[in-house]
Amino acid sequence: MTKPPARVPQRSNARSNRERILATARRELGRNPDITLEELARASGVVRRTLFGHFPGREALLEALAEEASEALMAALPADPEPVESADRAFVRFVLSMWTVGDRYRLLLALARRDLGVERVAEVLAPARRAATAILDRGQRDGVFHTQLPPAVLSAGLEALTVALLEELNTGELEDDGTHAAVAALIATGVPEKQARDVVDEIAGAIRPVTDG
Repeated sequence: MTKPPARVPQRSNARSNRERILATARRELGRNPDITLEELARASGVVRRTLFGHFPGREALLEALAEEASEALMAALPADPEPVESADRAFVRFVLSMWTVGDRYRLLLALARRDLGVERVAEVLAPARRAATAILDRGQRDGVFHTQLPPAVLSAGLEALTVALLEELNTGELEDDGTHAAVAALIATGVPEKQARDVVDEIAGAIRPVTDG
């Protein structure tokens, strides 16, 4: 007796659907924070039942996006700088590494503050905030950065500056691969403009072949 053909596993299809839904959610929620899950399902090219099978509600979808953002941030964080690397170079490396991830989640930040709460957003951003504060602290102790503000406060201000620049990127008012933002952030730490530009050019030139390859 001939055996019926084995059923094709559905796991890969389910994973593909989930990834498509999340990618669509990142895009569409940025355009319309009040979009419904039914509208997201249509935009994702799946039926309503499929979307709700992965995400039974808006909160579950946003939590999945937050977790995805957390993993992306951790993966993008640069390795610990060499002891000989100056704080200004380490900070530029940090800003450039974070820029692409920040661009991807810039609109999720505002959405998450409203829907997930400040504490959850802080949890997602904690590793990046710790890394930035540590570099700024070292730079202040080494006399590279100004000491008008405590490291954590300076870090918070620079984060706000970066988010504002990412918003301008979204509106089309700014075109930037992260280098302009890195120069602006470095100047805000007290580094002279000419030095800031030179450092950013140096670090960007060193990491671009790796990133583009």
